[in-house]
Amino acid sequence: MAEEGQVISCHTVDSWNQQFQLAKESKKLVVVDFTASWCGPCRLIAPVLADLAKKLPNLIILKVDVDELETVAKDWSVKAMPTLIYLKEGQVIDKTVGAKKDEIEQKITLHSAA
Repeated sequence: MAEEGQVISCHTVDSWNQQFQLAKESKKLVVVDFTASWCGPCRLIAPVLADLAKKLPNLIILKVDVDELETVAKDWSVKAMPTLIYLKEGQVIDKTVGAKKDEIEQKITLHSAA
């Protein structure tokens, strides 16, 4: 597992599977950030997620580029970027579509405290 306080980028399906399994086992809040290099709103939200990851030790953020890992994006029915999916122990508990900074911060704060 990567150091605490990091956003973990998954560049291969194997890396995704490994990091997702470790994240599930951690019992922490997991936020999967589906992004794309060409997506302007994704670039705006990236520093917000990095900051939250540093502040909240019970948070894991996995970053997935939809162009690199198309199959993973399809498996999660991602249609727009950024899409953030919030999970606890592998179960989806919430979702945000779009670079909605306030909503993302509220959901992470709410779910990481639970």
